[in-house]
Amino acid sequence: MPTQAQAEAAVRTLIRWAGDDPDREGLNDTPKRVAKSYREFYRGYAEDPVLLLERTFEEVEGYDEIVLLRDIRVESHCEHHMLPIIGRAHVAYLPRHRVVGISKLARVVDAYASRLQIQEKLTAQIANTLNEVLQPRGVAVIIEATHQCMTTRGVHKPGVGMITSRMLGAFRTNPTTRRELMALIGNPNRLTSE
Repeated sequence: MPTQAQAEAAVRTLIRWAGDDPDREGLNDTPKRVAKSYREFYRGYAEDPVLLLERTFEEVEGYDEIVLLRDIRVESHCEHHMLPIIGRAHVAYLPRHRVVGISKLARVVDAYASRLQIQEKLTAQIANTLNEVLQPRGVAVIIEATHQCMTTRGVHKPGVGMITSRMLGAFRTNPTTRRELMALIGNPNRLTSE
């Protein structure tokens, strides 16, 4: 793995390549700041999403209906241009016998989002991991996001969003269960923070 100094040198090279002077006052500390921000942006490489789901709870009084955490903020970076992907994820599962703390669902989203990504792969990774570890009756992951690699460069199409989904188990095979999920996600009477 490259050192901090090597990462900063790479940023200095990119500043020079863009046509500016990395030693001028406004850019003098930029290489250090960029390296620090990259460590934060890509912290997911140091996290194991499977371990995040390790602790589950079985005292659920037989609860076996949809567990849905919606509107989880997604901040990622596309692997093609290293530009932001910003959106929200909806993560649902149908427990078999055990449930997981809801913050763990958000942490799994963050662990995978904090890597270089494409939205399709991100959606599949989250769903597949939940399915593998929790072994529920079904898993659904839907991500809605905008991609700055499309809105600020290339075709320059601001306001365009992308939606991806991965449905496993009952969410894939049972149309009634899928409709119930979609109604819960689209419910106009959303909870608001106070």
